[in-house]
Amino acid sequence: MNDNGKTALVTGATSGIGAAIALELAAQGHAVMLAGRDAARAAAMEERVRAAGGRASSWLGDLSAPGPCQALVEASVERFGGIDVLVNNAGIIHYGTAEETTEAVWDETLAVNVSAVFYMSRAAVPALRPRGGVIVNIASDWGLAGGRRAVAYCVSKGAVVQLTRAMALDHAHENIRVNAICPGDTDTPMLDVEARERGQDPAEARREMAAEVPLGRIATPEEIAKLAAFLVSDGAAYMTGAAIAIDGGNTAA
Repeated sequence: MNDNGKTALVTGATSGIGAAIALELAAQGHAVMLAGRDAARAAAMEERVRAAGGRASSWLGDLSAPGPCQALVEASVERFGGIDVLVNNAGIIHYGTAEETTEAVWDETLAVNVSAVFYMSRAAVPALRPRGGVIVNIASDWGLAGGRRAVAYCVSKGAVVQLTRAMALDHAHENIRVNAICPGDTDTPMLDVEARERGQDPAEARREMAAEVPLGRIATPEEIAKLAAFLVSDGAAYMTGAAIAIDGGNTAA
C-alpha cells in the first residue's frame, strides 16, 4: 500500500495519534505538513518524518478560526505543490456533566473539536478537488455512543461524525472522499491529561480503561494510524461517509 508522491496535511501532528498518523503516511511515501502549536515538538517530528521516508514541513498556530486554517492550506500548497489528504486530528477533552460544564469549557471544546475541523475542511476542498482528495476526521467512539461525564466532548465528536457524512455526500461527485475514525481509549499523552483531570493516577486509569474494553486493552496510536493510512489509500477508493469504530469492541457491547 504505497502512494508515493502524495501530500498529507495532519493537524495535531506533534504527539499521540496525529504523530503516529504522520509517521505512517511518511512510511507510505507521503510528504507531510505537520500542524501543531509547539515549535520544539514540531521540529522533532519533522526529523522523525524524514527518517521514516517522507518529506516534511511544519506550521504552528491555533486552528479554531477560519483565517489560520486558510493560511495553513495555502502554506501546504506553496510548500508541496498541492494537497491530496487532510487528516483532522487535533482535539481536546474535558470531563463534566451538563451541570458541571462551564460556558468556557463548552466553547473551547466545540471550537477545537468541531469548528477547526469545519474550517480546515472548507479551506482544503478547493485544493483537494483537482486531485480527487481524501479527508479523514478523527472522531471518537463516544461520537457514536454516549459517555458518562463528558457532555461537551461527546457532542463535539458526534458533530464530527455528522460533518463527515454531510461532506461525503456533498463532495462525492468531485471524487473527494470523507471518512471518520472513531477510536476508543488510546495510549497517548492526552490520556494522562484526562486521568489527572479526573483526579486519577495515569497508570491506574489505564488499567481501569483496559478492564472495561472487550478485548481487554486500550489501543496504541499506531493501530489508529494503520486505519488512517488505509482510508487514505487507493484500497479504500469506494469508501466515503463511513464512521469506523476502532475501540476493542466498546460500541458492540
